[in-house]
Amino acid sequence: MNKRSPVAAILRHGVLALMCIIAIIPLYWMVNSSLKNESEIFTSSFFPKAPTFSNYTYAFSQMPIVRMIFNSFGISILMTLLQLVTSLLAAYALVRWRFRGKGLIFSILSLTWLIPFQAIMIPNYVLVNNMGLNDSMLGIVLPFCVSTFAILSLYQSFQSFPSVLIEAACIDGMNDWDILVRLIIPNIKSGIASLGIISFINAWNEYLWPMLITKKMENSPIQIGLKLFVNSDTNMWGSLMSATTVSCLPVLIIYLLLRRHIVDSFIKFGIK
Repeated sequence: MNKRSPVAAILRHGVLALMCIIAIIPLYWMVNSSLKNESEIFTSSFFPKAPTFSNYTYAFSQMPIVRMIFNSFGISILMTLLQLVTSLLAAYALVRWRFRGKGLIFSILSLTWLIPFQAIMIPNYVLVNNMGLNDSMLGIVLPFCVSTFAILSLYQSFQSFPSVLIEAACIDGMNDWDILVRLIIPNIKSGIASLGIISFINAWNEYLWPMLITKKMENSPIQIGLKLFVNSDTNMWGSLMSATTVSCLPVLIIYLLLRRHIVDSFIKFGIK
């Protein structure tokens, strides 16, 4: 079938429309359930018969939702910044400097990417607990200060950077720090921004480690707060849907503002 024929175009758009509907239905069901009362919450109606905001009022009275959202933002931003800084320094050292054992270090670093976090979770927990960082933002962020994925991604970007420009900068008397900050970073800032977006999304969606570290709602990110809320009120599904709806709004707003950059980031690193 010719890809330019009207039938093919209709089929492609029909498939895309169906996929959009499938993706939107859970979000719509979440918002719809948040507006239902207790007697209507388990019905299959697509619209609430008597919409109510009492679920939102109850959720805000029982959970520090705003603080947990700020906790999520703080954890995600701090984790992203630390990963970018450490990966920039490590990738530059691996590409620019020549030293004995460089290939071995790169091989070991690459192999660590194959080790699942669950395999080192218990030693990390013991270390964080001994440092007295349990139930704190720093305890959540500390094991994720360095990302092998970020280092390898920037390593590829640094390798593709023209070495002639670096040699010219050395002749002009620039040191390594100036070369990195004033020469390389401004020319690969799009790749760094894409990596930052991916790191932020991964940090925001992190669940297992924060669940192990945090014990109180006021110190936990929003995902863990919702889990703690389910344990405390197992029958308040309307309030849970209300809290979940509120927790999705910041990410949805960020996505609408940066949707082009987010899509480009997934395409870029998906190809790599």
